[in-house]
Amino acid sequence: MQIFKQVHDLRQQVTAWKKAGHSVGFVPTMGNLHAGHLSLVKIAQQTCDKVVVSIFVNPMQFGPNEDFDSYPRTFELDQSKLSDLQTDAVFYPSVDAMYPNGIQQTKVQVPEKLTGLLEGESRPGHFDGVTTVVNKLFNMVQPDKAVFGQKDYQQLAVIKTMVEELAMPIEIISAPIGRDADGLALSSRNQYLTNKQRNIAPKLFVTLQDLAIAIQSGNLNFLELEQAATAQLLAAGFDSVDYVRVCNSKTLQEATPFEKERVILAVARLGKTRLLDNVLLNI
Repeated sequence: MQIFKQVHDLRQQVTAWKKAGHSVGFVPTMGNLHAGHLSLVKIAQQTCDKVVVSIFVNPMQFGPNEDFDSYPRTFELDQSKLSDLQTDAVFYPSVDAMYPNGIQQTKVQVPEKLTGLLEGESRPGHFDGVTTVVNKLFNMVQPDKAVFGQKDYQQLAVIKTMVEELAMPIEIISAPIGRDADGLALSSRNQYLTNKQRNIAPKLFVTLQDLAIAIQSGNLNFLELEQAATAQLLAAGFDSVDYVRVCNSKTLQEATPFEKERVILAVARLGKTRLLDNVLLNI
C-alpha cells in the first residue's frame, strides 16, 4: 500500500495505472475508519482494478460551533486497517496541500433547494464545503468510480447532483448503510455514546422501520406520521429530534402521495451525539 501526501505524486501513480489499462476507484473519508468505511473500500475493490482512499478532515465543512479541532484523527490505525484490506493507495494531504490559497477561495455550490433544507437548515455552508472538497479530490484522484455511503443521504444526493450538472466523467456508487447487529447505523459518532445511550440508539432505526411499514400499508398522511415518529423517539429516550421527514428520494423536497420514490430521513440526539439514519421506500 502506497501513501501519498502530495497531489503530484498521486497523479503520477494514477496516470501510470490508467496507461496500464486499470480502472481506478475512489473512497473519500475523513478517517477514524470503522467497518462501514471499510465496506465502501471493498465495494470499490469489487468494481475497479485499483483503489485510492483519501483521509482528510475538511475544515471547510465544519461550522463555527462544530468539532473540527476535536474530530478524532487516527491515521496510524486507519492505515493499518486499509493495509489489511490490501488497499492500493492512501491519499493523506495536509490542509495547505488541499487549500493552498486558504479555504475561503473558489467554491463549488449545488443549488440551495437541495442544500438549504434538512442538514443545511442547521449547518449553513456545510454542503459548500462538501462539494468543494469532493470536487477538488475528484480532480486530484481522477477516478472512474467513487463510492459513498447511503447513511449521509443528503450528502450523497448533493454529490450526485454536482457530478450530473458539471458533467463529471465519474460513476457514483451508492453503498447500503452498514449496521451493527441491533440495527444501529455504523458511524464514528457512535463511540461517544454512553452504555445507556447505546442501548437507546438502535430505536432510531426501529422507528423509521415502523414509519416505512405504515406508509407501505397505505397511510399517506406524512405530517401525522412524522409527528408520531418524533413522539416515539422522545418516548424511547432520545433527548431531542432535529427532524423526521418523508421526502422525494431525488429532490429531497417533501414527498407527495403521488410519488413512488421516497426516502425517510431522520436525525435524533442522545446527549451531544447527533445520529443520522434513513430508509428508502420504493412504492
